[in-house]
Amino acid sequence: MAKPAPRIFVSDALGAGGTLVLSKPHAHYLGTVLRLGEGAEVLLFNGRDGEWRGSLGRVDRKGAEVTLAERARPQTGGPDLTLLFAPLKKGPTDLVVQKGTELGVGRFVPVLTARTQADRVKTDRLAAIAIEAAEQCERLDVPVVEEACPLDEALAEIGAVMFCDEAGDDPQARWGGGAGRGAPALEALGGVAKAPRAVLIGPEGGFTAGEREALRARPDAVPVSLGPRILKAETAAIVALTLWGAALGDLR
Repeated sequence: MAKPAPRIFVSDALGAGGTLVLSKPHAHYLGTVLRLGEGAEVLLFNGRDGEWRGSLGRVDRKGAEVTLAERARPQTGGPDLTLLFAPLKKGPTDLVVQKGTELGVGRFVPVLTARTQADRVKTDRLAAIAIEAAEQCERLDVPVVEEACPLDEALAEIGAVMFCDEAGDDPQARWGGGAGRGAPALEALGGVAKAPRAVLIGPEGGFTAGEREALRARPDAVPVSLGPRILKAETAAIVALTLWGAALGDLR
């Protein structure tokens, strides 16, 4: 199998015969990292006009030029899916955004809970990670990364939500014991009348009793379990998105 042409996300409009001037970082990536020369094939997408096949022209330290030839794929969108997650340390948060992009998340909403470790989120950096992941995984769109906000504020704008609840109801037992935990995710999602279009992942240490009570009081909340083990928050996000995709998204 031939090595696939590199994919670049741009903000410019795309159309046949057009010539785009790429940024210095893109020129460095194409010319220095990949060592591509004039005439090399490049694929461009902007989240609106589909994916376009182009030919690399000038490439130097100042930038690079690509002349568009034809549309390789028409524009399509991914699943209508929002991930609400409590920000973690830098590495795990980056992982959540990268893998969430690969799994089809359309919108990332960092939420501040009682046990959230970080209250500041560098959305520009996370948006750059989302773009890079979209380029790599063949997506034609790039998810939005929103500013962090309190959990109750984020939930006020969300309809049905699947929230991953690994705790039980016994305050004296480790992790709340076994009683009161959510049903297995695929089982719970298979029986809902209104499919949730949002997934909520709590912080390390889980939700507080008050947060769990407020979430379970919502008529459109679907509490689920992710299995018999207590997962790290970043692992829980990947597992939850995979299960959601298998039940309701494009992994079916």
